[in-house]
Amino acid sequence: MSVLSGKKVLLGVTAGIAAYKTANLVRLFIKCGCQVKVVMTPAAKEFVTPLTLSTLSKNPVLSSFTTDEDDELWNNHVELGIWADLLIICPATANSMSKMSNGNCDNLLIATYLSAKCKVFFAPAMDLDMYKHHSTQLSISKLISYGNFLIPPAFGELASGLVGEGRMAEPEEIISFIETNFSEPLPLNGKTFLITAGPTFESIDPVRFIGNHSSGKMGFALAETASKLGAKVILISGPTNQKLSDLSIDLTLITSSDEMYEKVIAKFSNSDVIIMSAAVADFKPIITFNNKIKKSNQTLSIEVEKTKDILSYLGEHKKNQLLIGFALETENEIENAKLKLKNKNLDLIVLNSLNDEGAGFGVETNKITIISKDNKSINFPLKDKKSVSFDIINKIIELINE
Repeated sequence: MSVLSGKKVLLGVTAGIAAYKTANLVRLFIKCGCQVKVVMTPAAKEFVTPLTLSTLSKNPVLSSFTTDEDDELWNNHVELGIWADLLIICPATANSMSKMSNGNCDNLLIATYLSAKCKVFFAPAMDLDMYKHHSTQLSISKLISYGNFLIPPAFGELASGLVGEGRMAEPEEIISFIETNFSEPLPLNGKTFLITAGPTFESIDPVRFIGNHSSGKMGFALAETASKLGAKVILISGPTNQKLSDLSIDLTLITSSDEMYEKVIAKFSNSDVIIMSAAVADFKPIITFNNKIKKSNQTLSIEVEKTKDILSYLGEHKKNQLLIGFALETENEIENAKLKLKNKNLDLIVLNSLNDEGAGFGVETNKITIISKDNKSINFPLKDKKSVSFDIINKIIELINE
């Protein structure tokens, strides 16, 4: 039996080509044992007929504030909002999301959304450039901040013929997403994770820097996994090409180790779990040249100094928090990792070895060993970094539940 059995579902349909999928979505909700009512925007009726959705839902489809010819019978948006156990806006067009996020109430669906007391889900659907546009991303971020649940669009062929992100999730995926949301509380609900990712760049002059090959893939995977399991996630990342599909993650971008130090310390005290997966530079130039250094000499000497040791600071000042560090080693891997675990006062350390093929920087896979502060270690085989992130987060969940 579906966890949605007996739920009252209010389906809001807006004017996008993906509206044709809502017929199957209604059928699946009914199959789960739900009661379904449908509210459409007036323009949505050009994409799927009210007759189809009313037949499948066994309820009249509403699209305006009144229904009879004399405009005497009012469709009460407040009652609709109170009736529903969940409201799903699907497809959620750029236009409708903008109205939702700004309270621009010019149709029955938006009025019902603003009156809803239940959980609200929205499944965006639009072309690639529209989805990536700053205004659309701002609308999505606002809706998430209001407590609504984003059902992320998929990557695939779009109505325009382009291929990219913006394709509405399939009805089966939408049902699965909502069922998961209504299932037992996720294991990291109520926990705040502070995660660092990527490299830091230490400027030599306006053109050159000291850096490393970290791609940020592991940190971004950890952030999305922790969020998926219910955590509030703060991600602080150095320069990287990685993108987040989970827009609920609070992302801060930095460049240098000093910036990383400043941002991490500011967020540290309010975090329950800190995962320091960033590859922070150990040294930085003492002097940063204001102008580009010319290639005039055969040699060049750059004097460097140690950067601030963020991990040591956190280890010294942590209270009832879990602190997880990473060690990338090339020799005496276990010994060096255990020494770092002790010296930095960590609860766990994740060891990578550059001697393992398929592990390290810039690749899609990783091979790790997790060592706890009682010196017990668990070896994992080579896996993709998303799977590795689940291994690490699951070990953290074990510590939380001890």
